[in-house]
Amino acid sequence: MKILICNDDGYLSDGIALLAQVASKFAEIRVVAPESDQSGVSNSFTLNRPLSIKKAANGFYYVNGTPTDCIHVAMHTMTDFKPDLVLSGINHGANMGDDVLYSGTVAAATEAFLMGIPALAFSINDRSGEYWTTAEKAVMTILEKVCVQPPAEPVLWNVNIPAVKAESVQGYRVAKLGRRHHDQCIVPYSSPRGETLYWIGGVGAADTRWQETDFSDNEAGFITITPLSLDLTNYQQMGAVSTFLHDIQW
Repeated sequence: MKILICNDDGYLSDGIALLAQVASKFAEIRVVAPESDQSGVSNSFTLNRPLSIKKAANGFYYVNGTPTDCIHVAMHTMTDFKPDLVLSGINHGANMGDDVLYSGTVAAATEAFLMGIPALAFSINDRSGEYWTTAEKAVMTILEKVCVQPPAEPVLWNVNIPAVKAESVQGYRVAKLGRRHHDQCIVPYSSPRGETLYWIGGVGAADTRWQETDFSDNEAGFITITPLSLDLTNYQQMGAVSTFLHDIQW
């Protein structure tokens, strides 16, 4: 088995090093990741400049672009390595609910899925570095199963690991995506020239009106796995739109 590994935190992140270490126990691996932090870039391509790929001292490859760029460069230029599985992460911070629309971690897995390759995105709901042992065990137990019994068809799974000690994990739970409150996240400040500039700040808190979601299950100590679908069609509204168009003549 061959596993391609990517992320959005950059090729020097602790999370991707750990993911590569664990995955190497099960398969031949190759890491192709962004040169720098690409958090929040979603599925964006780099179309306004050329890309390069270089090999770092640690054996990882890095691309001066987005996670989506990395998957495309790896798949279309590295003809010696055709992956059976793509792993993305381990992201520093959760990717739950609305996060999946913006996440570069999920985007790398999404691009592989679109190419017909099973893909898993891993994130840990922590930025302190205190729970890497939990993350290591979580990835290990999932890969033990996935590598022995690969999915019969391409899948796109979003995995979030709770910020608890390994012995406090409550188990695994298949969870639906939750929602966030849209808090004010624009932080203004003044440049040395007196210009008003803006930082996009933190995300909103989980919307507690949505029960039994990845947010609540992760908070309860479960490792959540959410199978994702890319069909954005709102089938429930198709009838209403047809009714709206009924009397419109061209």
